[in-house]
Amino acid sequence: MKLNSIFSRYLLREMLPPFCISVMFFSFIFLLTRILDITNMIVNYKIGVSAVFLMIVYTMPYFLVFVIPMSVMMTVLLTLLRLSDDNEIIALKAGGISLYRLLPPVFMFCLMGCLLTGFMSICGLPWGKLSLKALTVEVATSNLNIGLKERTFNDSFKGVMLYVNKVDMKDKTLKDVFIEDRRSKNLVITIVSPEGYLAGEPGKAVFHLRLSNGIINQVDIEKRSVNSIRFDTYTVNLDLQKALDAVKGGPKDEKEMSLAELIWYLEEDRERDGQYYETLLEFHKKFSIPFACFSLGLLAVPLGVQSSRSAKRSFSLGLGLGFFLFYYLLLSAGLVFGEAGVYPPLIGMWVPNIVTGAAGLYLLIRTVNDRPVQFEFLRNTMRWIKSRFIHK
Repeated sequence: MKLNSIFSRYLLREMLPPFCISVMFFSFIFLLTRILDITNMIVNYKIGVSAVFLMIVYTMPYFLVFVIPMSVMMTVLLTLLRLSDDNEIIALKAGGISLYRLLPPVFMFCLMGCLLTGFMSICGLPWGKLSLKALTVEVATSNLNIGLKERTFNDSFKGVMLYVNKVDMKDKTLKDVFIEDRRSKNLVITIVSPEGYLAGEPGKAVFHLRLSNGIINQVDIEKRSVNSIRFDTYTVNLDLQKALDAVKGGPKDEKEMSLAELIWYLEEDRERDGQYYETLLEFHKKFSIPFACFSLGLLAVPLGVQSSRSAKRSFSLGLGLGFFLFYYLLLSAGLVFGEAGVYPPLIGMWVPNIVTGAAGLYLLIRTVNDRPVQFEFLRNTMRWIKSRFIHK
C-alpha cells in the first residue's frame, strides 16, 4: 500500500487527534509529580508565577523525551482499536488487504514521532537543563532560602560550607546553623549558632547571614593554635558568585552537553571511569529513545487489530501500558548496569528496543496468520484481582 493511498492518508489523519491528546495527558501526569514543589515555591517562597511557568517550560523537554514514544504507542493502539471496533479491519481483510499493509502509514507516523523525540533529546534537553540552571540561580539570588536545603551541606558560597538544620519560612530564620569558613589563608573558622537570619543586597549575589548567641572557633594551621569566641550577634558575608560562574562557564554534566560536546568528550583519551560511562550512556540514549517509537509502534499494531471478541479494549490498553512499563524497566536496568560498567552502554540502551521490537514482530506475524496470542494468564490474573479486591 502506497503512502499516498486513500487509506494511508485516512489512517494518518486518524492518528493525529489522539496523539495530541496523549501528549497533553501524559505531560500533565508527569507534571503532577512536581505539583508539590511548584505549590511550595509559590506559597512558601513567594516565587512569581512567571518564574514557575518558565521552570515548567524548561523541564518539559525532559518529560517529552519519554512522553512522545509513549504517546506514539498509545496513538497507534487507540486508532487501530477504533478501526477494529468499527469492523474496518475485518472489511480490509475481506477486501484482500493484508495487515502488513498497515505498516507503511504506521511507520511514517512513528518516523514523525522519532524525529520529534530526537529533536527534544538532542536540542531541547541540553537547552532546558542549562536554562533551568540559570533561572534557578537567578531566582536564588533574589530569595536564597530556595537554595538552602535543610540538613544538607551547601557549598555554593566561595570558600564557605553552610549547614542548616531547619529553615523557618514564616519568619525567614535559620535554625541550628553550622559554618566552615576557609576564605582566609592558613585559617579555618567554624561557627555554630542556634539561629540566624539571611538578608541579601538587591541585584547582587552577596548575602549577609546574621547569627545570634553562637560560638566561633578559629584554627590557625600555621601557628597550630585554637581560639574560641562567644558572641551575641555576628554577621557573615556570603558570596554566591561561585554558583553564578558555574552557570556561565563551569563544567557541564552529560545531560547539559550538546551532541558535538558529547562526541568530543568521548573521543578524548580518558580513563574509563563512572563519568565516562555516564556520558557514553547519554550519547546512546539520545538515539535509542527516539527509535523506541518504531519498536513500540510496531508492538501496538497486533494489540490494536485484534477484534473486540478476542481482546477487550480496556485489556488491550492495559497491555500496551504494561509493555511500555516493561520497556522502561529494561531501559532503567540498562542505565544502572551501564553506569557500573557491567556491560557496554551500547547494549544497555539498545536492548529495550530490540526486545520490544522482536515481541511486536512475533505478535504481528501470529496475528496476520490468524493465530493471535490470547494472554490467557494475564486475563485470568486480572479477573482474579477484580473478583478478589474490586467487588469486595
